[in-house]
Amino acid sequence: MGQKQKTKQVIMTEGVIWKQLLAFSMPLLVGNLFQQLYNTVDSIVVGNFIGSEALAAVGSSNSLINLIIGMFMGIATGAGVIISQYYGAKDDQKLHWAVHTCMALSLIGGTLLILLGVLLSPLILKWMGTPEEVMPNSVAYLRIFFCGSLFNLVYNMGAGVLRAVGDSRRPLYYLCVSSVVNIILDMVFVVVFHMGTAGVGYATVIAQAVSSVLTVRTLMKTEDSYRLVPSEIRIDQRMMKRILKLGIPSGIQQSIISLSNVIVQANINGFGAAAMAGYGAYSKVDGFAMLPLQSFCMASTTFTGQNIGAKKAKRVKDGMFQGIAISLIYTAFISVVLYLNADKILRIFSPDEAVIAFGHTTMAILLPFYWSIAIHQILMGSIRGSGRTMITMLIGVGNMCILRMIYINLLVPFFPSFEAVMWCYPITWMTTMLMDCVYSAKAKWIPKGE
Repeated sequence: MGQKQKTKQVIMTEGVIWKQLLAFSMPLLVGNLFQQLYNTVDSIVVGNFIGSEALAAVGSSNSLINLIIGMFMGIATGAGVIISQYYGAKDDQKLHWAVHTCMALSLIGGTLLILLGVLLSPLILKWMGTPEEVMPNSVAYLRIFFCGSLFNLVYNMGAGVLRAVGDSRRPLYYLCVSSVVNIILDMVFVVVFHMGTAGVGYATVIAQAVSSVLTVRTLMKTEDSYRLVPSEIRIDQRMMKRILKLGIPSGIQQSIISLSNVIVQANINGFGAAAMAGYGAYSKVDGFAMLPLQSFCMASTTFTGQNIGAKKAKRVKDGMFQGIAISLIYTAFISVVLYLNADKILRIFSPDEAVIAFGHTTMAILLPFYWSIAIHQILMGSIRGSGRTMITMLIGVGNMCILRMIYINLLVPFFPSFEAVMWCYPITWMTTMLMDCVYSAKAKWIPKGE
């Protein structure tokens, strides 16, 4: 039994690097695609069966959801770095306490998110400038979504543990199951029972519950050193300090960047429901396009963590360069696909011509700069896997938050247009990538080893 379970892990300290990165990334990619289906199917169902105002309501919640969950996801990232390093170093005792401490943190965080999300949703949506005509649907959807926060965090923490030890397949299987549940319940709640945006929210929460239960069950059943024992779920103070030391910078980075996106969303809201819906529709497309890059980033983090734990510095450098090559090849491919099929893709979300026009505008501005995100994701993943999460936070926050806010508040007022707001993204992508390159080339972030 023990040997059977262990064969599911990918030991990334030996073998052909590019093949390992791809083999580890593919299940991550497919799993992320299914995770993205949660919100995308919601948008398709809402846009086609309820209307553009409801689509705007669902779309306006995305950046806020990412903002609030970002901190806890950063903690999961920090835990994954530690677990991958302990796993690479074969330190079973520390690995055991890291798993149980991060699971305790996810339970505490999920409970806090439920309380704060339900209480503060109307206030925050009002602060974002959400139009009155979409406010009731936005509040209903957001509150229901936050009721599933505990499931969301437990799944992502559990899946992070599995990925950190090289198992990217089982999180994929569970997302496939939960996504099918989500799609079926979307159609039942919205089309059959006419529950509106509330039905979409309920479908998502139930689907997240399914994936979290399956993931926790796997951690409890394994015979390997990362096995989860419910009675031993507690905070180990020394381990918590290390997880938070690595995780809080990543969480701050994700939260503050998401905060800047909330402010960008508030500016978009000022152009009306069609702009909100059009931007929201393309953001779903953009989300799918970016998923492979995010998967390669996660693979780079695990790869770097395991090889630093095993003291194999040369493999870390080789993995970084091969990861960049893989990401750039993918980016060229997806850019061509999206450019040639833009109209067909956007019409999946809404038949409204005004909505489609705003979606086209968003795509035309963002698409030519995807290559900079490709390089950034690999460099960020590699640096983060070495434990330098403070550096990735400073680079990310400095460019994708502070610089983005300077642009929005100082330059956009002189050119008050939807297009001017959208340009904040490619500009800050480029500056972030350049700083990643400088740090990777100049700093001594890879410990000495073989």
